[in-house]
Amino acid sequence: MAKLIYSAIASLDGYVEDEQGEFGWAAPDEEVHAFVNDLERPIGTYLYGRRLYETMVFWETASTGQRAVSRDFGEIWRAAEKVVYSRTLQTVSSARTRIEHEFDAGAVRRVKESSNADITIGGAELAGEAIAKGLVDEIQLLLAPIVVGGGKPALPGNVRAELELLDERRFNSGVVHLRYRVRA
Repeated sequence: MAKLIYSAIASLDGYVEDEQGEFGWAAPDEEVHAFVNDLERPIGTYLYGRRLYETMVFWETASTGQRAVSRDFGEIWRAAEKVVYSRTLQTVSSARTRIEHEFDAGAVRRVKESSNADITIGGAELAGEAIAKGLVDEIQLLLAPIVVGGGKPALPGNVRAELELLDERRFNSGVVHLRYRVRA
């Protein structure tokens, strides 16, 4: 059975976007980006909320003029299946992508059971819903060395989950990676 993994880059105070909706402060340097590529390489399917999909679709055509680590990520991203959860999006602009208008926990469980590769879920709100429904097996946070003071939280405020630390890593930039298993 595949694992469902929530992975996000967040500020030290726990936000994936600041109050202005900006997240440029979270852009990974080459060392962190290479690490992220290694985390993403075995992923077979990405589950996205609409706003994160609209950010990530950049990788559908990004290749020229990019650093090698960025080209590598683009190849990883394009190789994976993508499911976008949106009530408003009518079409997608990337291959291997489909739209689901409602988040169906049963359907996600079935994908986990039938998939040979792990699945990531992205978008703080969508991930929060999946955590609340007991679907998420791991939470991986890359904490950036910045406090932004507010914005969109990386983790839901209305959900409790017991976690077990599986791994941690510190990068030269001050970014810290934390990997947790969600206890059943």
